[in-house]
Amino acid sequence: MVEIVGVVIAGGLSRRMGGGDKGLRLLDGRPLLAWVADRAAPQVDRLFLNANDDTERFAALGLPILPDGLPGRPGPLAGLLAALEGFPDADWVATFPSDAPFLPGDLVSRLKRAALAEGRDAACAASGGRLHAVFGLWRPGLAGPLRRAVMEEGLRRAGEWAERAGAVRVDFPDRPFDPFFNLNRPEDLAEAERMASVLAQAGQ
Repeated sequence: MVEIVGVVIAGGLSRRMGGGDKGLRLLDGRPLLAWVADRAAPQVDRLFLNANDDTERFAALGLPILPDGLPGRPGPLAGLLAALEGFPDADWVATFPSDAPFLPGDLVSRLKRAALAEGRDAACAASGGRLHAVFGLWRPGLAGPLRRAVMEEGLRRAGEWAERAGAVRVDFPDRPFDPFFNLNRPEDLAEAERMASVLAQAGQ
């Protein structure tokens, strides 16, 4: 049995970034997805990429592709649902957004520890007073309730789903910068370049 399966969710439309594949935007010469994969892969037993349409554009990343099973791209919950339904025998499914290149190296271990300590089926990251629900750890048994919430109720907000799932909130420090900083607009790339430079100088 695989204990933890990781899924990088990259199935969205990236409207605020001007469309296209946000995860393929370059940061210091490398796609954002490569940054995310490098930090996520050591934390899980297997890592997949949730993506749609012509997946050949992601071939250079070397990650197996897990497409959405729902039409209309209803957001990150579609990627989470694909992950939960795709790996029913895993102990846990860890999810990561495709646009947060500096995620903590101890993210999954801390989420798992908190979930087990509280006897919960889910845990999500938080920082600076904000919940980051797509940075989550989930039991595959949540697939049924999530499918009903998305298909029958039209649920789209990951934060609302995390609350329904009883996810433990795990706080991470946001200094010297927020490790969950994500790129939504073209101008965010400049800030990410600055952060990447600071990390490089610190040898992280």
